[in-house]
Amino acid sequence: MKSPTDVKNDRPKRYPDPQEPLPTMAELNKILAPYQKANTWHSILQLTNTLVPYFVLWYLMVRSLEVSYALTLALAVVAGLFMIRVFIFFHDCGHNSFFPSKKANKTVGFWLGVLVLTPGEHWWHSHAIHHATSGNLDKRGSGDVETMTQEEYLQAKWSKRLGYRFFRNPFVMFGLGPLFMFLVMSRLPIPNYGKKELISVIKTNLAILAIVTVMSLLIGLKAFLMIFLPVVWVAGAVGIWLFYIQHQFEETYWERDPEWNYVASALLGASFYKLPGILQWFSGNIGYHHIHHLSPRIPNYNLDQAHENSPVIQKWAQRIDWLGGMRAVRLKVWDEPLRRMRGFSRQTQQRVRQQSASSDD
Repeated sequence: MKSPTDVKNDRPKRYPDPQEPLPTMAELNKILAPYQKANTWHSILQLTNTLVPYFVLWYLMVRSLEVSYALTLALAVVAGLFMIRVFIFFHDCGHNSFFPSKKANKTVGFWLGVLVLTPGEHWWHSHAIHHATSGNLDKRGSGDVETMTQEEYLQAKWSKRLGYRFFRNPFVMFGLGPLFMFLVMSRLPIPNYGKKELISVIKTNLAILAIVTVMSLLIGLKAFLMIFLPVVWVAGAVGIWLFYIQHQFEETYWERDPEWNYVASALLGASFYKLPGILQWFSGNIGYHHIHHLSPRIPNYNLDQAHENSPVIQKWAQRIDWLGGMRAVRLKVWDEPLRRMRGFSRQTQQRVRQQSASSDD
């Protein structure tokens, strides 16, 4: 068993140290304030250069069914990337950061939500909770990836451990997860936050039903599903991956409520996932997730500038490269004493077997 000194030395080097304190939110606000202003014309330009190609791709996919379904699937991959970009705009509308006008954000955000199969008011409410509690071990469960501590996993019943392992399996999370999330869970008011959120789910479902009906009448239900499902799966898989890597990396930040700190949760618990330029464009700069968590009012088109022009923020940013992102898939539980994510190690499995044997006795 490791001594307290050993545990302390094993902690990530970037973990807050009293001798090198993080900047305060007041200091950061002065740096970030210039980037918090939404620009209507910039947002309209983004909608144009995204929605027009997206709808053109839908037309091409319909026509491609007469040529080759392989061509349809290839186009669906590109359409899925555009759908991710639409989701980022929808996400910004929920933070009232896409347009200067709150009414414009709500109106445009609703219809963007229909396109990405997500009820605005309900998802925005859940996402606001995520921002307010990200990295707080005592307030898990809203808008985040389910994460157990290693000790919780070891103490859980076998059925809970089995369900957790099933959920955290990459083939489930990134394979089955996208269709289940967008086609099933997003259609239900779960959790039930209130009347406004319930109405948003109903209105979004009705709008989606109307679109599906019209498209089915125009091209046939089978043809519609042959296009629709691959696009949703690609967008959902990449979207879930991005959300996963934004907080699920080895030296991330989780803390109990009395010690939880908003700045630390943003700078240390939200990654800087630097992507190639084209993928950064499709993902709406969401890889600058540390900036987004520091100030959700910054529109997607200002996130990169806010980082590049802020040496203080660059110093603390938890940069994750492409290879580091791939390695993060193996991370499953939060090791609270060592303050890092880890996988299901052989030692963990041995302890599970020992505890199971003890309980049987």
